[in-house]
Amino acid sequence: MAETGTFYRRDRGWHPPPLTPQYKTSILRSPQRAPLSLENTLSELTGPVFGHDILGKLDSDLIRNYAKTGDAIGPRINVYGRVLDENGRGVDGVLIEIWQANAAGRYRHKKEGYDAPLDPNFGGCGRTITDAEGRYWFRTVRPGPYPWPNRVNDWRPAHIHFSIFGHAFAQRLITQMYFEGDPMIWQCPIATGIPDRVALEQLIAALDRNNSTHMDSLAYKFDIVLRGRRSTPFENKKEGN
Repeated sequence: MAETGTFYRRDRGWHPPPLTPQYKTSILRSPQRAPLSLENTLSELTGPVFGHDILGKLDSDLIRNYAKTGDAIGPRINVYGRVLDENGRGVDGVLIEIWQANAAGRYRHKKEGYDAPLDPNFGGCGRTITDAEGRYWFRTVRPGPYPWPNRVNDWRPAHIHFSIFGHAFAQRLITQMYFEGDPMIWQCPIATGIPDRVALEQLIAALDRNNSTHMDSLAYKFDIVLRGRRSTPFENKKEGN
């Protein structure tokens, strides 16, 4: 069952600041005034319930869920992990959606500005729902890096976008997953906008040869931590929190 209670406050020193000048678009969209601290409301502490009946047969298989004449082209990978709360417990029934560029680094988007080839058999998006232990799994191709109009010759490292919807609207999370061993991570203005190196390393999926598929796919493990809940009051006294 979904938990109840107030969420832990976010650690703003852990997350990237709204203003990171090396990431140009953050200059215009960052807040001009100090944020306000407000108590959670009922609408933030609740949310929709997702079930596996909403999923299609190939929703979590990006190699085949858009295929028309054959499988998607590119190095095959399995991406798996767990969705956890801040207390390390698996969160069940979490809707996870991903989207990504193809193996050439191009998105299937009408405003895409990178003139790399499209793969007619790759749509670039998928979804799944976590099981009772918070586990999830996707099958896809490793995306390619791509240039973007930030500064001269800026490139994004290979990454997969994640959208996570937990048990409440306050657990909504959008993030990116990078790949172990990619030197471009440490040259990216978006990635390096995270001030804490340990925090950035949490976004890097570990290569896991033990869970790779023989003669088919490498595996990468990526755990996701949602905002946790405050503890149950000790002996029914508020000071036990």
